[in-house]
Amino acid sequence: MPLAARGVLTAVAPRAAVVIAALLCSPGLPAAAAAPSPPPSSAPASQPPAAPSTAPIASQPAFPSASQPAEHSADLSRWCAQVVPRLPRIDLRHCLASGLAPTGAHSRKQVPIFSRRMAAQREAPKPLRILLIGGMHGDELTSSAVVFEWMKLQAAAPRQEYHWHFVPVLNPDGLLAASPSRVNGAGVDLNRNFPTPGWNKEAPAWWTQKTKRDPRRYPGKTPLSEPESRWLHQEIDRFTPDLVVSVHAPFGVLDFDGPAPAPERFGNLRMDRVGVYPGSLGNYGGYYKHIPVVTIELANARQMPSPRETRQIWDDMQRWVALNLVARPNGRGAAAGQASERSHSTPPSAPHRLPF
Repeated sequence: MPLAARGVLTAVAPRAAVVIAALLCSPGLPAAAAAPSPPPSSAPASQPPAAPSTAPIASQPAFPSASQPAEHSADLSRWCAQVVPRLPRIDLRHCLASGLAPTGAHSRKQVPIFSRRMAAQREAPKPLRILLIGGMHGDELTSSAVVFEWMKLQAAAPRQEYHWHFVPVLNPDGLLAASPSRVNGAGVDLNRNFPTPGWNKEAPAWWTQKTKRDPRRYPGKTPLSEPESRWLHQEIDRFTPDLVVSVHAPFGVLDFDGPAPAPERFGNLRMDRVGVYPGSLGNYGGYYKHIPVVTIELANARQMPSPRETRQIWDDMQRWVALNLVARPNGRGAAAGQASERSHSTPPSAPHRLPF
C-alpha cells in the first residue's frame, strides 16, 4: 500500500478503511511517486527542439456532471486516497464528492490527471470560458487545495454564468514525491516547458545563466517534452479559454499577462508584476496565444488562507472578470473597453527574482 495513503486509512472507519485498501491494492493507479532524479548536468542548449507530439491526448466529455460512471468513481477513490494526505484542509469526503473525472492524460509517472467542467446556464449570454489550474508545482500544496475549495463554492453558486474547467493537480508526481517537489517525475519544471518562441535558445540560456542550473527550474530538453505540459497545451486548444487562472504559492501576490486590464487586488493579494520567463504559461498564454493569464500566488505553500480570505479572493476574481472581460465571437476573451497594458508582441524582460 502506498505510504501516502496511510494517513487516510487511519482517519476513516474500519469498514471504510478496508474498502479503500482494496481499491489501492487494485491495478490502475501507481504508488506515490519517488523523488525525481536531478536533471542532466549538461545544459540542454545544444539540443534542437523536437516538434511537439501531434497525437492528441484523450479528453473527457464536455461538462460532465458530478455523478460519474462506476469505473471513474473507483479511479477517483484511488487517486483521492493518495493526494488527500498531502492537501491542507481537504478531506477524503471532499475529494470524493468533487465531481472530478479522469482526463485520459497521465503524469510522467503514470498518475492520472483529473479535472472537472461546469457548464454555464443555457440562458447565460455569451458565457466566458475559464480554465483554472492548481498544482503545477507539486510542493505548492495550497495551490491544489484552494482549487478544491473554489470548485465547491462554484458548484453551490445559485447561477452558473461561465463555463469553468478546473484542474486541481496538474503535477501529481511532484505532489506525491517522498518530499513534495516543484518538478515533475522527470525533474522538469512544467512552468518552463511551454513552447514560447525562441525557447530553444532562451530557456536553456535562462536556466544556465540566470538560475545557475537550479534543478528546481530545469526547463527540459525540448518544449512540451512532458506529458503534463503537453496535455495542458492541447487542452487550451480544445477548451479555447477566454481566461486562464494559474494558482501558485508562496509569494502572496498577483501577476498578469495578456490582453486585458490587470487586476489590482484579490483579497489581500495585490498586483506585483514579476516579469516573463521563457517557457512559462503566462508568457505562452498571455503573449503568444493572446489569452489573459492571471497568476494567483498564495502567501503560504503549506498553510491555507483563512476560509474568509479564500472566499474573498474568489469573489474579487469573479468581480474582476465580470467588469473586465467579455467573450469574443472567436472564443477568446477580450477586454471590456480597455486594451492591455502590455504589448502583445514583445514580452518585457524578467527581473532576477524567480517566484514562478
